[in-house]
Amino acid sequence: MRAGVAGGVLSTLAVAGASGSANAAEPVTQTLELPTLTADLAAQVAQSADATQQAAANYELRAERDAAAASAAKEAKADLAEAKKKAAEAKKKAEEAARKEAAERASRAAERATLTASADTGSSSSSSSSSSDASVSVSSSATGSAAAVVSFVQSQVGDAYVSGGTGPNSWDCSGLVQAAFKQVGVDLPRVSQDQSVAGTQVSLDNLQPGDILYWGGAGSAYHVGVYVGDGMFVGAQNSSTGVVEKPLSYDPPSGAVRVL
Repeated sequence: MRAGVAGGVLSTLAVAGASGSANAAEPVTQTLELPTLTADLAAQVAQSADATQQAAANYELRAERDAAAASAAKEAKADLAEAKKKAAEAKKKAEEAARKEAAERASRAAERATLTASADTGSSSSSSSSSSDASVSVSSSATGSAAAVVSFVQSQVGDAYVSGGTGPNSWDCSGLVQAAFKQVGVDLPRVSQDQSVAGTQVSLDNLQPGDILYWGGAGSAYHVGVYVGDGMFVGAQNSSTGVVEKPLSYDPPSGAVRVL
């Protein structure tokens, strides 16, 4: 019996030992459980990708807008500089034109003052002989139409000077010249500025009877008369002298035009 019990125990131990050795020889494997990709997580990943792409697009658009704004600002600055330059040039030209016009007005005013002073001086210094001056008739070498013009203006010597006067007994300077040339069928402009460019400009050293004399600039003359020959001219000078016949030295003209 004892032998049987002992044999059973030993048998049991042998089986357990064999089992233990077998278990010890097998490797132990640890299993990791991965998260399951659910529909919600997939949607979140897609939304994140869309957001990233949209942000990138926004950055790119903003960069393009910034570049366009910088270019527009640069062009606007250049346009402003060009506009300022043109405005400055226009202002300079306007100022120069204004100064030139003012200088011309001053020159014309000075010439008028000189003319008036000369006429007044001549009138006061020769008051005793003014009546004889009015009746002076200098022989002229004029012929044809020029002779008719000379004869007409000489026949008006002694008439009154009236601004805007066109005859028959009172004249202003251009009214007398216009009427004289009308006698020979020549239709002259009414005012002295236009009469001073109505014909061919001629030198004062080459005058012929019937030439129109002018004082001031051609196209801006303030007074006209008619050369009658022998160094004399006839003109409606001013209200103090009326229509007179005087030597060129009395009031030297600026220029002359020839119509006939």
